[in-house]
This record gives sequence, structure tokens and C-alpha cells, in this order.
Amino acid sequence: MPVPTNTLSTVKPTDAAVPPELPEQATAPPPASAGPLSARNLPAPAKLGAGWKTYVDPGGAEAGFLGNKTWTRQREPHQAAFEALPVGCAGQLPSGSLPVPQYALQATYRTAAGLPATALLLRFTGAEEAAAYYQGYHSRMTACGSGGDLSVAQLWTEDAATAATRQYAGAESYTDISVVQGRTVALLAATATTPPPTQSTWSHTATPALQSTIDTP
Repeated sequence: MPVPTNTLSTVKPTDAAVPPELPEQATAPPPASAGPLSARNLPAPAKLGAGWKTYVDPGGAEAGFLGNKTWTRQREPHQAAFEALPVGCAGQLPSGSLPVPQYALQATYRTAAGLPATALLLRFTGAEEAAAYYQGYHSRMTACGSGGDLSVAQLWTEDAATAATRQYAGAESYTDISVVQGRTVALLAATATTPPPTQSTWSHTATPALQSTIDTP
């Protein structure tokens, strides 16, 4: 009797809310750019806060990637867009599909306190796709609520930008900024060490820095 085999689909993924069939591979150091996205699409650290610096992440087995000796690295777009979505929430999250970006670039910073901060840029085929992912991400963050493994509280919301606090049970808290500009969505997460009012003030000052660079061709 023939043994059934599992074959991977050759159809290009179309839903970023569904995990990829295969995880992102860590077989070689990733490039420092992703298609048209490069370090010039990211704010200089001083634009995000006094004392901020770029950080060269060495990667490793636990990190799940090999370091490339720079502060930016290409990501597999589907994997990056899926991993950015909230999980472990007490609230019921929306179940609609989300566009898959064409390109994804991740960058690592350190705050003035020397704590981790990460920026993820997702470049889509067009502004409609970028807006759809941004709205889907925002609706999931808003619905997450508190009391689960992940709790999310909104700080402020505008048409094309929003900020929230993200608290993992018994672990770190982050200030999250999400921005959509043209074809690009930016997600910036900084380790939080201050009360929400201070986080809100910082996020308002950092948002224009993201808006000014992320959709540069």
C-alpha cells in the first residue's frame, strides 16, 4: 500500500493571519536590506529619543536567526507579518484575513536605558493592502483586552497611527507604535520602564520620525 506524503502548497500565501507552512529558515545570515527597504527607511536613533542607539544583534540558536553584523535584517514577509499579531489575549480577536507584505525588514535599537527596542517595516504591493493590514493589526490589538497571557491597553489612536502598552504576564512591558504610510506599515516596540502617561508622550514624539522615512522608495 502506498504511503501518503505531505506536500507543501505551491500557491503564494495570501493571508498573513494564518501561519506559514514552514517557519522562517536560519541557514545563513540574512541580508541587511529587503527589496527596496533598507536602513534609510528607518529613523536615526536620535529621532526616536535622546540616548537611543542602533544595536547589532548577534542572533544565535535561541534567537532563531544568524547575525549579519548589522542592525537591520531581512525577514520572511509572511512569517514577520504573522508573528507581529497579538496572541494569548483574553479577548476574542477578529478572524478576518490580512494581506501578506512583499518585503519585511527588522531593525534593533537600544533605548537610553540600554533596553531592547525593535522596529519592523512591512512593505505591501499598494496603499490599500498596507491600510488593510494596519486596520487588522489595530483591531486585534484593541480587542486583546487584559487578563490573558498578553494584555494590551490603548494609549492613543489617530487615523494612520496608534500607540498602546503591551504587557506579558509575569514578564516585560512594551510601548508599541503602529504607523501606516503609503505602502508601508511600521511597528515599533520599546521596552517600557515608565508609567503610561510618559509612554504616551514619548510615542507622540517618535511617531513623526517613523512617518517621515518608512515609505521612502
